[in-house]
Amino acid sequence: MSIKAPKGTKDILPSEIKNWQLIELKAKEIFDKANFKEIRTPIFEDTNLFKRGVGDTTDIVNKEMYTFEKSDRSLTLRPENTAGVVRAYLEHNFYRESPPLKFWYFGPMFRYERPQAGRQRQFHQIGVEMFGIQDATADAECIMLAVEFLKSLGLNDLVVEINSLGCNTCRKEYKEELKKAIAPFLDGLCEDCKSRFEKNPLRILDCKNETCNKLFEENNLKAKVSGIKLCPECAQHYANLKTYLDALNIKYTENTFLVRGLDYYTKTVFEIKSNNLGSQNAVCGGGRYDGLVETLGGPKTPAVGFAMGVERLNSLIPQVEDTKIDYFVVSDNQTEAIKLTSKLRELGFKAEFDYNSRKFAKQLEKASKVANYAIIIGEDEINNNYLTLKDLNTSEQKKVSLEELIK
Repeated sequence: MSIKAPKGTKDILPSEIKNWQLIELKAKEIFDKANFKEIRTPIFEDTNLFKRGVGDTTDIVNKEMYTFEKSDRSLTLRPENTAGVVRAYLEHNFYRESPPLKFWYFGPMFRYERPQAGRQRQFHQIGVEMFGIQDATADAECIMLAVEFLKSLGLNDLVVEINSLGCNTCRKEYKEELKKAIAPFLDGLCEDCKSRFEKNPLRILDCKNETCNKLFEENNLKAKVSGIKLCPECAQHYANLKTYLDALNIKYTENTFLVRGLDYYTKTVFEIKSNNLGSQNAVCGGGRYDGLVETLGGPKTPAVGFAMGVERLNSLIPQVEDTKIDYFVVSDNQTEAIKLTSKLRELGFKAEFDYNSRKFAKQLEKASKVANYAIIIGEDEINNNYLTLKDLNTSEQKKVSLEELIK
């Protein structure tokens, strides 16, 4: 029986890699312009980092983490990267520097969930994290950067949804209102929602269980709760965000039931959806997490960020065509072929030769498939110190010296 890639993982083949390289290149261009610095954290961390940071009422911590024991220590493959970046922010004393501290990342994440289109057990995320700015300018910049990045990939039909979850004071009354509305239907909800009912009832609004969603719709649950009543400070923050987005000409809709799937969010949360394939797909999500740095042992620090799945992005953008190499060296003299190929590569060209020194006809056949030009070095060329340059698109060919070719 042949060995295959584990379920929920996928090889990124050479025919697909151009898209991935384009996505990473655009991320670097856009984020560098805004002075975000790239950071690369380990793909596994202490398990407690995610339990404390992501939250014990999330599906990620309860069901989806890949956790293993090593030398009496519990380690977990990272299911998301915000907690890891916060850990690095604290460990390397970035909080002592003048704000803002701005980071971006690209890398694999791991969650044990049912594989489906655009979602794997090993998947990749691009994200940004910004520390030290309390004002909603930071929230607006993150949304602006996400929109600019997605547009740079050709995703123009975007829908930005925003909401404010307020602070703990704001949410206290809303949680009780939500529990009161949900209580009559509690027995019909999934076990996760029953657990969330006491710990964090807002997370019930983010449940993906079909039975729960059907129950909410049939009983018009969302119409029975008024939404979070923001305190004056949080209300002003949210109003400022909308003012900044208007100034940036970023169109948005307000979704009072947008809560996101992680426990650490406060105030601003947002999602960006794309209609590129006809049906709406969430391609980016993020928000503010002002309490996370403190939760993980650091000083009180405002922070905001977002993440987006690369697999989902890749499914929405056109396939980048692979380009041909510049030169294919055709020769029955391997020494001359490898010398010229090396020289061309030193000069910055993409070049290859036939490793098996097959007949000229076979070499030219291969050259026409992979290169724009063939450089022929036969017995006449060697004896008379010239090269034959053949344009494989027009079939025109001419004699040139090595010096002419280099020029």
